[in-house]
Amino acid sequence: MSEPDLNSTVGYLAVLRNRQFLALWLAQILAQLVDKVVLILLIALAVAEGGNDVNTRESSIMIAMTLPAVFLGSIAGIFVDWHPKREVLILCNFLRGACIFAIPFAPRSLAVLLLFTFIISTLTNFFAPAEQSAIPLIVPKKDLLAANALFTITEVGSLIIGFAIGAPLLAFTLSIFPEARAYSREVLLGSLYFISGLFLFALPKNEIIHPKKVGTGIWTDLRDAFQYVRHNHLIGGAMLQMILLYAVLGAMQKLSLNLAEVVTGNREEFGSFVASVGVGLAIGAFIIGKFGKRFAHRPLPFIGFVGMAIGLLLYAFVTNQWVAWLIGGFIGINGALIVIPMRTVIQEYTPENMRGKVFGLLNNGENIAASLPLALIAVSLDFLTGVFGIQNGGKQQIGFQIVLIVFSLIVFGFGSWAWKRTRKALEKVL
Repeated sequence: MSEPDLNSTVGYLAVLRNRQFLALWLAQILAQLVDKVVLILLIALAVAEGGNDVNTRESSIMIAMTLPAVFLGSIAGIFVDWHPKREVLILCNFLRGACIFAIPFAPRSLAVLLLFTFIISTLTNFFAPAEQSAIPLIVPKKDLLAANALFTITEVGSLIIGFAIGAPLLAFTLSIFPEARAYSREVLLGSLYFISGLFLFALPKNEIIHPKKVGTGIWTDLRDAFQYVRHNHLIGGAMLQMILLYAVLGAMQKLSLNLAEVVTGNREEFGSFVASVGVGLAIGAFIIGKFGKRFAHRPLPFIGFVGMAIGLLLYAFVTNQWVAWLIGGFIGINGALIVIPMRTVIQEYTPENMRGKVFGLLNNGENIAASLPLALIAVSLDFLTGVFGIQNGGKQQIGFQIVLIVFSLIVFGFGSWAWKRTRKALEKVL
């Protein structure tokens, strides 16, 4: 059986004619866009009262959004295999919508916002593996490649568009419903989650759930995955590169807030800078996918870490929005030099019966790595801003510059170390 040709529209049209896949795909687009806007809303609510701890409040929301993935990433994937995907997907979307609806009626405090953030993120971490697992249930094997390609494209697209339109959409909602400022944004986002859930009623009800084998469980699967990765230097090395990349991308969320303040004077416009990194990732993914074989023997991950370090260093001295967007795109392109080859290595060289466990463990590692820099950078920024203050009308923040310079050196150092440590195993397949 021949594989679908993704350079033509035939493969895409075949899956889009599948009504069940189309419903799942539309639900994915809507839910992932709302996910990004919800993060912007929660950050805006957390810092609405101002104060000297703005950086800490922003990072607290981001950490609360990430923690469920740290503790539940691989467990959620195993749990989803034990329940019907249709029910899990619908329930997760409806519960996320209910949480958003409840925010205006809850006490306005950081602790309450952190609780809502944690619950919403927990539901998202059960939604994601159920969504990926549902694709083979509704798409014929010959169309799986095209289906996964569409999901990947929209995943990157939601990152770009969601963060780019988030702040303007929330501001527009407030402007057209001035008498409902206390709850208009929450009603909009909660309703979109419910609409996404309604799409999912088109999924099949007749999924066969295989009973668990005697003597197996969540912890058994996790232990098997850990032992496999520890003894396989090729897979372990690829995972190490990916985890370091996600540490940088996690830090970029916080750094983009401060960059937006320096460049535009408005922290809520940070989404456009995150989106520029997403555009770069998409461009880099296209280049690697199209011409990757020509660079098969090049140390692409090492080049990627060097490029990201240079981009972070340039961020320290930028004051122009267009230049900042270009640098973000440059960082994203270099990130693609890491993520595409490393993910391909893991997919190609991990046995089929170990892939779910390995990717679950990788998900945990990535989210832990994405969380740690948030706290460290927030504390460093608050401390250094207090020491040096803000100069030149906010256009030059010495503390922010110091953090970026130090962080770029750390990225270069750890990236070089990770590549050197795993080079021999990786060079055999790159």
